[in-house]
Amino acid sequence: MDRVSSFDEPLLKLLGGATAKVMAEHLGLHTVGDLLHHYPRRYEERGKLTALADLPLDEHVTVVAQVADARILMFNNGRGKRLEVTLTDGSGRLQLVFFGHGVHKPHKELIPGRQAMFAGKVSVFNRKMQLAHPTYQLLDASDADEATEAVDAFAGRLLPIYPACKQLDSWRIAKAVDAVLPSARDAVDPLPASLREGRGFTPLPEALLKVHRPQTKADVEDARARLKWDEAFVLQVALARRRYADTQLPAVARRPVAGGLLDAFDAKLPFTLTEGQEKVSKEIFDDLATEHPMHRLLQGEVGSGKTMVALRAMLTVVDAGGQAAMLAPTEVLAQQHHRSITEMMGELAEGGMLGGSDRGTKVVLLTGSMGMAARRQALLDLVTGEAGIVIGTHALIEDKVRFHDLGLVVVDEQHRFGVEQRDALRSKGKQPPHLLVMTATPIPRTVAMTVFGDLETSVLDQLPAGRSPIASHVVPAKDKPHFLSRAWERVREEVENGHQAYVVCPRIGDDAEEVEGKGGKKAKAKKAAPEEDGDKRPPLAVLEIADELRKGALAGLSVEVLHGRMHPDDKDDVMRRFAAGDVDVLVATTVIEVGVNVPNATAMVIMDADRFGVSQLHQLRGRVGRGSAPGLCLLVSEAHEASPARARLSAVAATLDGFELSRIDLEQRREGDVLGQAQSGVRSSLRMLTVIDDEEVIAAAREEAVAVVAADPELEHLPELRTVLAALLDKDREEYLDKG
Repeated sequence: MDRVSSFDEPLLKLLGGATAKVMAEHLGLHTVGDLLHHYPRRYEERGKLTALADLPLDEHVTVVAQVADARILMFNNGRGKRLEVTLTDGSGRLQLVFFGHGVHKPHKELIPGRQAMFAGKVSVFNRKMQLAHPTYQLLDASDADEATEAVDAFAGRLLPIYPACKQLDSWRIAKAVDAVLPSARDAVDPLPASLREGRGFTPLPEALLKVHRPQTKADVEDARARLKWDEAFVLQVALARRRYADTQLPAVARRPVAGGLLDAFDAKLPFTLTEGQEKVSKEIFDDLATEHPMHRLLQGEVGSGKTMVALRAMLTVVDAGGQAAMLAPTEVLAQQHHRSITEMMGELAEGGMLGGSDRGTKVVLLTGSMGMAARRQALLDLVTGEAGIVIGTHALIEDKVRFHDLGLVVVDEQHRFGVEQRDALRSKGKQPPHLLVMTATPIPRTVAMTVFGDLETSVLDQLPAGRSPIASHVVPAKDKPHFLSRAWERVREEVENGHQAYVVCPRIGDDAEEVEGKGGKKAKAKKAAPEEDGDKRPPLAVLEIADELRKGALAGLSVEVLHGRMHPDDKDDVMRRFAAGDVDVLVATTVIEVGVNVPNATAMVIMDADRFGVSQLHQLRGRVGRGSAPGLCLLVSEAHEASPARARLSAVAATLDGFELSRIDLEQRREGDVLGQAQSGVRSSLRMLTVIDDEEVIAAAREEAVAVVAADPELEHLPELRTVLAALLDKDREEYLDKG
């Protein structure tokens, strides 16, 4: 068998159907290589007991502990039987419970003094932490001979604890790893020999053996250092190649023109730009003036003035004879951008029209739901060059959309767009247009370097004058129902003071099976399994909550709904009336997450807030406090006080700093989520490297990767690195790297 194919061997061949099926469906492991890269999360030492005092609620855990007590209790007048086992480790106690026919085997085996490894989901019963029906593996044996053997087998040995799932425990994964471990010697080493030797790294086959079956803690450190470098380096080479390919593309330089549209626009601004806006604008103008395509990420807090910076870049391109397109993730947001940009530009947005400025241009909107006549006119304005600026949704990417001379593409909310969509729009220019990507989800520097490594980064971290602070509080609806009543009183007080409020819910509610996804897209709601979701109820819904509020807590106020399945005209109508102040309270899904700008809205109540991510909550909160009055954001949750979900909400309530929150968000998410969709096309996520903790590794790997690609762009002299890169990319998209 050759070196590559042993890693590509399907697990089905080696492990048997049932185990391979669970690994594929629940852990995403399909091949020998996948399993060898499924590293232990941590290691237990023989004889060392884990701290039971620190167990996280609602999570699957593996503990090594000693049985302190075991007894059978009868219930249901003697018809039912349950076995209660108490574990101890000196730091705390944990109860195990087994019911019915499941009590016989553990009752015989789990006797006081016995030590074992236990796995299950931590829950609370009668204020005590417990594992119900855990699986377990004894670490000692009953007779003296077996006990001696067991001690020999485990003494001083580090027991790997693998990321597991309900269907497959850590020790079963360990047995499967034993079966594939001989293949580790066939590992293809991606690091160039000079780099490997220069940094004194362990060879890759040895690192894989050491990470799965370490003899000492030094083995673990050795292996981790090596495997982290592999991940960082291969990813940075992929990004460096993409950046290099971009510098080889031609683009039309778009230089500012004195006395043009931009100067006329700047002259009529009622305020001065912040220092940050000036600095970032200069970076963008410098890029636009070069003859290869700009690739820049513009990140900044909600309300830091990104749209203003992007508009000035678009006006520069129009001055230089080109066209600019702004791509928004939803129709609501495209309409909002179109409205705010035409208002900011005034008569400058009415080029060629009666009353328009002779220096002006046409600003058109293009969305999927427009009427035929308006759509035809917009398409005509684009192909003739009459329209210098177009704002639209995915409709801009369709085949029939043609531009006269597309010079700049601005993508709002990058995480909503895949690489292919970015590419489809860029292919509409005669030469590749310049690209500006905006995101309101602040990204720590290392994450930007890893996830958006193909883009130069600009950061707007000052808020313009006039933005108000937002007070945020967690409302524990289950523990303290009177807090929720007080939340609705606060909404009423805001309205009585002449302001407006949002109420956000995770679900629409006209179909119990649907939850509104990002950008108003429909997504099937996953039915929460009892093991996954203690409260079992579906997420709260817009239509139901709006109805309850109209009849109850907010009776007499004007309460309207907004969600992604409404007809676009109805959505626009509701938004217009809310912006005009005719609607007191807007009950909505996350369609309001980005771009909606109503300065008079001062309060937001987010229902089931624990069902949203940290950055999403931060985005939503950014909709209030946009005027001179202070903002209020109430995060309503039924999550248990000790749960990770509540910890997340408390973190959001404690800070308004988006960069700090994105850091917390990353620390709380699992390893594989870091790259998310921004790296769509890249199959392997980070397994060993944590972007937040390994900043130095990432920075060093980036430097090495840039040097390698500069010396050998096609990696002709590094066939192993080429092989590993090919495996990193989805088979269907091998040209992915060349796109960016």
